[in-house]
Amino acid sequence: MSATDLIADMLTRIRNANMVKFEKVDIVLTKMNQSLAEILAEEGYIKNFKILSGEGHGVLRLYLKYDEQGRSVINGLRRESRCGLRRYVKCDDIPVIRNGLGTSILSTSKGVVSGEKAAKLQVGGEYICSVW
Repeated sequence: MSATDLIADMLTRIRNANMVKFEKVDIVLTKMNQSLAEILAEEGYIKNFKILSGEGHGVLRLYLKYDEQGRSVINGLRRESRCGLRRYVKCDDIPVIRNGLGTSILSTSKGVVSGEKAAKLQVGGEYICSVW
């Protein structure tokens, strides 16, 4: 069975793996999922990620991050723009997540970037998801 929204599938897999304290989670490899994983690693929400080649399609393996008490670093993930309702934001209207404690992720003409980087580059784009 194939998923129609691979970004939502990625976020759900991460959310479910965090709830049961998995060390790693495997996701279908796409360019968008790889870009999202790079941003999650840059922002410190995951330890690392690795690209594995499988039969027929690639796999993106994310290594999840927990603090000293065993709590997940990722407290929440939300898909903002979806297949049925796209959300676009201008560079002046990029949302601030949890008073700066979270990250918004945008797909811009400069690539997939965090909201903070998009504001520095003065570009807007499709508001993909928020992480806190």
